[in-house]
Amino acid sequence: MTQELRRTLGVFDAVVVGLGAMLGAGVFVALGPAAGAAGSGLLWGLAVAALVAYCNAMSSARLAVDYPASGGTYVYGRERLGPFWGWLAGWAFVVGKTASCAAMALTVGAYVWPGQAHAVAVGAVVVLTAVNYGGVQKSATLTRVIVAVVLGVLAAVVVVSLGSDAADAGRLGLGTEAGSEGGPASAHGVLQAAGLLFFAFAGYARITTLGEEVRDPARTIPRAVPLALGLVLAVYACVAVAVLSVLGAGELGRSAAPLADAVRAAGASWLVPVVRVGAAAAALGALLALILGISRTTLAMARDGHLPRALAAVHPRFRVPHRAELAVGAVVAVLAATADVRGAIGFSSFGVLAYYAIANASAWTVGSVGSPGVRIRAAVGLVGCVVLAFALPVPSVVTGAAVLLLGAALYAVRRR
Repeated sequence: MTQELRRTLGVFDAVVVGLGAMLGAGVFVALGPAAGAAGSGLLWGLAVAALVAYCNAMSSARLAVDYPASGGTYVYGRERLGPFWGWLAGWAFVVGKTASCAAMALTVGAYVWPGQAHAVAVGAVVVLTAVNYGGVQKSATLTRVIVAVVLGVLAAVVVVSLGSDAADAGRLGLGTEAGSEGGPASAHGVLQAAGLLFFAFAGYARITTLGEEVRDPARTIPRAVPLALGLVLAVYACVAVAVLSVLGAGELGRSAAPLADAVRAAGASWLVPVVRVGAAAAALGALLALILGISRTTLAMARDGHLPRALAAVHPRFRVPHRAELAVGAVVAVLAATADVRGAIGFSSFGVLAYYAIANASAWTVGSVGSPGVRIRAAVGLVGCVVLAFALPVPSVVTGAAVLLLGAALYAVRRR
């Protein structure tokens, strides 16, 4: 019931998994709300999100060296801060990301066949669960294909946008011009944009949650995490500059499909269907990585008895947590078939930030005089997570805090 998983992922595969998780549908939609919050300070918001993400990533990578097991911050919090904090991190991750899975599945359905979005969403969940069931190497191979498609589409958007007559570098502003609603970009707006954009960076956690399936984790994870994060930051910066230079902060803030609107404004309407294909592929990649991450965290929590121990079973041939994967797939499929949760997962951003706050607090405890950089990054990451969490829109903060309080109450009941 508690056999270890098979270590098959090298640096390249780990980086690809991180890219697949981070280059999700968020890059196709997150720029609009972020620009609505920050106005012409959008790029500053991206920079703040990247700084916090970097600190979180390095804290997670440092912890993964000491605890190369499935579960990520659930394991780190349990080992460094105590069982309650590990539970809270795992609870925030599993509940929030399960809703995110259903939302990504419905996003795939909305792009592929809008009239049958729920049916397509369920089909996507079933197919990806089957791929994951066959072993993490198969998942990594499919992720390579998805990442290649998404990068190709994003490159086309950047080239077409920046090469058009509609591009104007004066629209970048960097916070000195009017915001999207006609006023100057505020510090709170920039922080709120950073909180929204941070959600798109959070996929690098998938590398650490797969710690038990990475070869030589003490060497692989510290290399793969910053490399994946750096590549994604470069891509996001290029896309943000291209779209902002064509649409401007005001129009971008009002756009529901900013990349499609950008290529249309650039005079390349023929590229809009390609952007839709890229968005669908990105959502598939994010969904694949989410199912991987949730099932591994479920495995770790089941091993400790926080979830039914039957979910800790490892398949004797494929060496994957097959019961956990089937359980996660079933729950996500039911949600995707019966409810539209795309507009009801604002708490996920709050939960992700709480998850990484626990990771940074855990990393602080391993810092020493000989490695002051560990504690500096942990402190910056912890403060950054708290600030960004409470800079999110009020409904997201209230819902996210309620989910965490429910998790704490469940823990107290279980202890009794």
